[in-house]
Amino acid sequence: MKARWKPKPMLRQLVLILTSLAATTSTARADWGLNMPEGVTELSKETYDLHMLIFWVCVWIGVVVFGVMIYSIFAHRKSRGVTPANFSHSTMAEVLWTAVPVVILLALAVPTAKTLVRLEDSRDPDLTIVATGYQWKWHYRYQDEDMGFYSTLSLDSLEARRKQSGIDPFTVENYLLDVDNPVVVPVGKKVRLLLTSNDVLHAWWVPDLAIKKDAIPGIINETWFKAEQVGTYRGQCAELCGKDHGYMPIVVEVVDEDAYRAWVDTRKADDPQFAAR
Repeated sequence: MKARWKPKPMLRQLVLILTSLAATTSTARADWGLNMPEGVTELSKETYDLHMLIFWVCVWIGVVVFGVMIYSIFAHRKSRGVTPANFSHSTMAEVLWTAVPVVILLALAVPTAKTLVRLEDSRDPDLTIVATGYQWKWHYRYQDEDMGFYSTLSLDSLEARRKQSGIDPFTVENYLLDVDNPVVVPVGKKVRLLLTSNDVLHAWWVPDLAIKKDAIPGIINETWFKAEQVGTYRGQCAELCGKDHGYMPIVVEVVDEDAYRAWVDTRKADDPQFAAR
């Protein structure tokens, strides 16, 4: 009687993983897209337009290059009796394939340089916030308001991430992307963000604001944004900062001017120690 075949342990584990993934795809689908987000700031939209410009330039380059290659392969194939040309090089071809890419790169450098300069121009802000990274939370100080606070993972996500909690993470709204104290800023105002760290490397990343900037111990990095739409925008620390790296989200709430002033007044009134944190 033939021995019964048994899968190897590694193969068995792979089969179990694939089976589990197939079983959870219907309930664990994350939002995804094929392109970068357009964002809600002036610079994010300008960055998106620059990205699309370069994308379509690359598409047309690919169409032309591969079109010529495919045409040459079929139009000059041996079965049609085509005799190969007998030459070692073409000066004209060498000049063209050098000059054309140079012209394209110079043309793209103009809008690229313009956008990069604007990304670094944080002069004359309406509001300045100092963001300091910790393992694993953020501290925000509003310099103009003489007010500061810590922002950590929300209690719902904190409980659900524990293995023995018995809470299904899929039932938690904005799982691992919500905090107890979000950053609140007024709409249409230029916000300068000063970034540093108290321990290891962190990175402040909010896709809708087109910001991804490192927070480095002993160094202050600078960036800015001006949100043009009221709403809540979420991000994360984008630097591998330790074992709880995935539990360090960022939430920015953009509100109108009146709501912003009310938030500041309420914070200071409800928590006298809030300004001293």
